[in-house]
Amino acid sequence: MRHGKKVNHLGRKTAHRKSMLANMACSLIEYKRINTTVAKAKALKGFVEPLITKSKVDTTHNRRIVMARLRQKDVVTELFRDVAVKIGDRPGGYTRIIKMGNRLGDNADMAMIELVDYNEVYNPGKAKKTKTTRRSRRGAGASVATAPIVEATETKEEE
Repeated sequence: MRHGKKVNHLGRKTAHRKSMLANMACSLIEYKRINTTVAKAKALKGFVEPLITKSKVDTTHNRRIVMARLRQKDVVTELFRDVAVKIGDRPGGYTRIIKMGNRLGDNADMAMIELVDYNEVYNPGKAKKTKTTRRSRRGAGASVATAPIVEATETKEEE
């Protein structure tokens, strides 16, 4: 029976697992998406989402809590400065796991985990929209291209 066993040990001892998740979380915050196995991606999602929630309120206490888990000062700064501003209005679900098939060497299930607000393909509403003008079906380019080019030559007036 597996009563009360919620954590996936990932075949590692506790210290190794915590260090690996901290390093993967730092890479995710720095590069906005990483490729890993499905099991590690699911474990990372449970590790990094509470830290992103903490980063929404920029206090010294929250910075210390996040710093104790991540252990890289520049990543914590980027999390509180850039990532927290972009996901400020989102109530949760900061990451997305996309399954990518099996790894060639050992046939492991691979996945890409990414920060949701940093993907413009899946968030077309969040991406910057360019202002477009309305044009007729004929368009101005067609009339200019079909108009004959007349050169101004003065033949009769010069003589």
